[in-house]
Amino acid sequence: MKKFVVLALWFLFSFGTAWADVVNVNTASMEELSTSLVGVGEKRAAAIIEYREKNGPFQSIEGLLEVNGIGEVILEKNRDRITLGPS
Repeated sequence: MKKFVVLALWFLFSFGTAWADVVNVNTASMEELSTSLVGVGEKRAAAIIEYREKNGPFQSIEGLLEVNGIGEVILEKNRDRITLGPS
């Protein structure tokens, strides 16, 4: 039984992000950003939207690092959840 629990936990941690919602940071609403991305609440979601309105769509995921409040840690936690094209 212990082996099963360990295997199940490993599976969830290894492949859990595949089940997460993918969000298009170029079109998502504040609600979509704040509920889909780890560490992104309404304030950071608003900053993402404000940045893309002023600067146009993000050309790369790393472009999010230009947004005030988005750093390497938040970017890495969400890398598998972010898309730039149609979601």
